[in-house]
Amino acid sequence: MSAIAGIFHYDQEPVNMEHGHRMMFDLAKYPADDVQIWHQEQIFLGCHAQWITPESVGERLPYYDHNRKLAITADAIIDNRDELFEKLQIERDRRAGMPDSELILLAYHKWGEDAPKYLIGDFAFMIWDERKQLLFGARDFSGSRTLYFHRNPQRFAFCTVIEPLLSLPYVKKELNEHWMAEYLAISAVVETADASITPYQHIEQVLPSHSISITGGQIKLTRYCTLTAGERLKLKSDDEYVEAFQDVFRTAVQSRLRTYRGIGAQLSGGLDSGSVVSFAANALSKEDKRLHTFSYIPPKDFQDYTPRHLMPDERPFIQSTVQHVGGIHDHYLDLEGKNSYSEIDDFLEITELPYKYFENSFWIKGIFEKAHEEGIGVLLSGARGNLSISWGSAYEHYALLLKKMKWLRLIHELHHYSNKMGGPRLRRLPEVAKIAFPLINRIFPSDNIPYIFPRIINQSLAKRTNVFNKLREYGIGQTGWFSSTDLYELRRKHFEDVFHWNTTNTLLTKLSLRYSLWQRDPTNDLRVIRFCLSVPEDQYVQNGMDRALIRRSTEKLLPDKVRLNLHYRGVQGADWVHRMTPHWDAFKDELKQLSKDDSFMGYIDGEVLKAALVKVEAGAISEYATDADYRILMRSLILYRYLKRFA
Repeated sequence: MSAIAGIFHYDQEPVNMEHGHRMMFDLAKYPADDVQIWHQEQIFLGCHAQWITPESVGERLPYYDHNRKLAITADAIIDNRDELFEKLQIERDRRAGMPDSELILLAYHKWGEDAPKYLIGDFAFMIWDERKQLLFGARDFSGSRTLYFHRNPQRFAFCTVIEPLLSLPYVKKELNEHWMAEYLAISAVVETADASITPYQHIEQVLPSHSISITGGQIKLTRYCTLTAGERLKLKSDDEYVEAFQDVFRTAVQSRLRTYRGIGAQLSGGLDSGSVVSFAANALSKEDKRLHTFSYIPPKDFQDYTPRHLMPDERPFIQSTVQHVGGIHDHYLDLEGKNSYSEIDDFLEITELPYKYFENSFWIKGIFEKAHEEGIGVLLSGARGNLSISWGSAYEHYALLLKKMKWLRLIHELHHYSNKMGGPRLRRLPEVAKIAFPLINRIFPSDNIPYIFPRIINQSLAKRTNVFNKLREYGIGQTGWFSSTDLYELRRKHFEDVFHWNTTNTLLTKLSLRYSLWQRDPTNDLRVIRFCLSVPEDQYVQNGMDRALIRRSTEKLLPDKVRLNLHYRGVQGADWVHRMTPHWDAFKDELKQLSKDDSFMGYIDGEVLKAALVKVEAGAISEYATDADYRILMRSLILYRYLKRFA
């Protein structure tokens, strides 16, 4: 709900208050409901507050507890309040109006540095323990809120965003070559595998799932949460799994409806956002409230070039959900005139770092803009759903059955799958076998050559930073991403590693500050993820149906057109090249300019860039929206603009 900042001198020298005020001044570009500071001799805390929840209205933040000698500044919404009230034995007459920051402070007073283990929600906070002369903080398990810091032998400074830290006179603005190398070497949309580093040499960040403690000049980072499959849940029937899922998911959704402002949701034509919307709308209807939904659609002049099973325009499915669920005010945004190219500078201003998700940047920002206009405080999403609530790949499950030699079950599943998808039931067995036994592909290689994103990093930079050896520690190979095609293994790594979350949540934190609203994702609730990781695999694929648990759990809640859809898939951003057509000449000219910039070409492989440049000379071709050369050029241009503006 806030941007937080602070300075701690562990050499006992008093904090220069001009430095603290300078950091708060740099936060003034964001809207605020209140701005407050608190300080003692060697500690300064600040909060640039945006009130989202009812309890945050008029909240004192930073807050100092005189009895416990503890001070806190926090950027947090806590979702398991009732559970914490009971564990902390808080009097009932104090509960309703207690701010989340005070709840965090009481959790720290009881559990000390183990406190983050008991918190569920989106948070980043710092606590000054006056008695221990300890500064302690944490970031939630998926890093939903950012927390950057600078350290040197005399002092420690932290902030939600980077710019105020760079304004401090003792922080040298120097680019981090290792961050740049990872950014360029990784072919996926994540920026770095080392989630602790930033584009600046002297700015670090607290990792997701980690706490930080600073005392006596010593800084300790500790991982407090690791997500693993753990013990399997064993219930008596399929219906009990559905009921158990509905209970945990309903709790996750309802706990994210806590705002004194309007409530919205991003809605596509799929299962994840549709499930969030159905549970949220049902909960709000009991309070006679309507849910606003925001959906991105292509412009009127876009000609769909995609295969029949892909849908750039998901309105038929979205409208089916809206009509079935009821209690919804739906908004459809074609964002006329908006495009990936013209939004680059503003997006860099928001994110403070280069980005790779340019295909979707303009419409994600557009939805935040519209939600802000509508007075929304909480914007729900289902972004983590593919790996939590709607997990379940049919082919991967059938491969698992084949490896375990569960023939009867496999034949039963293939029979039902063929009835739904068409074709003989054993026709798919060779493909299942290749997934189960990858060695088959080596002995009998397929005609389909796997797609490999071209390596765009300058080879001198790669060697100088030893980046590919470093990435190997994270399981990332020479292609710039994971070589494994095993979805179970990739899912395991997604939840055990921390860097996967950083890109998305860095963007969402900074968009929330710009537009004074929070995007909140029930499919990323810690309780939901732990539940989903404990569910047996046969609950996720059943009777020829993939993603079976969420399909069964939303019966009557979602229209069958959406719930049972097996043939069509939404694809956002398919129109990004089409939207850039009026700017194509400017796009080409700027690319030619950057290709002649010697300092910039120290980052990029010149031969790869030169080959890609040839393709854009033919003009903007919509069908090339997923073309590697187009993507190389956009990524290069975004990095070029960033270096010109912020280096």
